[in-house]
Amino acid sequence: MSTPVLLAADNATSEHRPLIIALFGAFVIATLVITVWAGRQTRSAADFYAGGRQFTGFQNGLAISGDYMSAASFLGIAGAIALFGYDGFLYSIGFLVAWLVALLLVAEPLRNSGRFTMGDVLAYRMRQRPVRTAAGTSTIVVSIFYLLAQMAGAGVLVSLLLGITSDGGKIAIVALVGVLMIVYVTIGGMKGTTWVQMVKAVLLIAGTLLITFLILLKFDFNLSDLLGAAATNSGKGQAFLEPGLKYGVTATSKLDFLSLGIALVLGTAGLPHILIRFYTVPTAKAARKSVNWAIGIIGAFYLMTIVLGFGAAALLKNGDIVASNKAGNTAAPLAALEIGGGAGSTGGAILLAVISAVAFATILAVVAGLTLASSSSFAHDIYANVIRRGKATEKEEVRAARWATVLIGVVSIALGALARDLNVAGLVALAFAVAASANLPTILYSLFWKRFTTQGALWSIYGGLVSAVVLVLFSPVVSGKPTSMFKDVDFYWFPLENPGLVSIPLGFLLGWLGSILSKEEPDKGKYAELEVKSLTGVGAH
Repeated sequence: MSTPVLLAADNATSEHRPLIIALFGAFVIATLVITVWAGRQTRSAADFYAGGRQFTGFQNGLAISGDYMSAASFLGIAGAIALFGYDGFLYSIGFLVAWLVALLLVAEPLRNSGRFTMGDVLAYRMRQRPVRTAAGTSTIVVSIFYLLAQMAGAGVLVSLLLGITSDGGKIAIVALVGVLMIVYVTIGGMKGTTWVQMVKAVLLIAGTLLITFLILLKFDFNLSDLLGAAATNSGKGQAFLEPGLKYGVTATSKLDFLSLGIALVLGTAGLPHILIRFYTVPTAKAARKSVNWAIGIIGAFYLMTIVLGFGAAALLKNGDIVASNKAGNTAAPLAALEIGGGAGSTGGAILLAVISAVAFATILAVVAGLTLASSSSFAHDIYANVIRRGKATEKEEVRAARWATVLIGVVSIALGALARDLNVAGLVALAFAVAASANLPTILYSLFWKRFTTQGALWSIYGGLVSAVVLVLFSPVVSGKPTSMFKDVDFYWFPLENPGLVSIPLGFLLGWLGSILSKEEPDKGKYAELEVKSLTGVGAH
């Protein structure tokens, strides 16, 4: 693009803005109709938390894909590849490989052992109140980190389409997304959220397939030509196609890459909004089948993000991408604009509108899933079992979940406004690190180690959680760099952008140490019950 890309996009969209608004409006109205329809069928706590356990393996696999393929996948990874080539592509690999951990270690035992939340599994053979409090706290913190990324993506995307450049306008967009997610969850519960995620997954795969086809068509389906054009156009030559552009310059950046890889691979199996999806199917076999479907759908999608990212690098100038958004989050929509005919063309404007509407659908579906996970954990673990000591009725529990949704939505809007200029893939990687540090060690120890105690669970959750969050707060993600959340101040001392290298081993170590030093005698009978239940499904809800 010869003109600055932000102006080009604005020119392309201003003429076709009614079409863009119509597409956005159509999706929002359609999903609200689905939500209201599902809300009328939500009568019990099982309906609100687990969709009545009525979804098939394929349906749940599609919904898991919709939950997992977030703004980070669509906007962040394409942007990272467009700016950093091979090193950006590593996000795709990490996000996909992570599913093997979830499939082999977590999906089936978790479905057999729990009822609605991660806290159900952890509290089965531990002291209820402290463990459920810890599980609820961890779930809410991880979900809010993940929500930050979706809010940042929404602000960037809609402001690009509607030509909004002011900070106030971007914050208003973040607030709109927050309000919509509150509506989805409070009215539709898990049933409404699942159907929205299924619709979104189909739209996202279709939209990505269309742009991938058009980019490959432009290069005569010759990947070598595409990669060569990307390397040349990036201004970095062969280095663009080799490791090291982002993570190989210094010893610190190499450690950052290792930290990122560990967080991505281990994080999925500890993400609350993914874990609760295993409870929406009737059997453990269906849970396993849903993960198989998810791996297939997600794998195909991540292969296409390679074409999206390198296609954006081949079609757009590096400086133009950065001018539109410093973190590269607009690379995919701008590539759609260019491949459709460029600025001023009807085809370009239509493709930009369609792809951006799909990305917006992606954001809304994922924030609904995240909000549902955190509000469910608050209501079921903290309110019903800690505050009310198991005496809350189902109606009171669901009401508490709805109020928690409103509160979490408000917090997410406030934090999302601050994070609007950060790369969404990087933000999601932080959520993965926190999940892998706090949740995964505790889940694995609970399921597979008979000497694990309440003290071990608390040390593992709080130790992993606090270490990960503190290291993030004092990292370059928050302060000290032009790409930081607070770029005008500098108080970071932890050199890595992802805390996983330190906080994940610490979470496992503290879980072991807490159990070894505990005076509490593990309940071996309860462990035997849990082992039989998790492996066979006998007595599962």
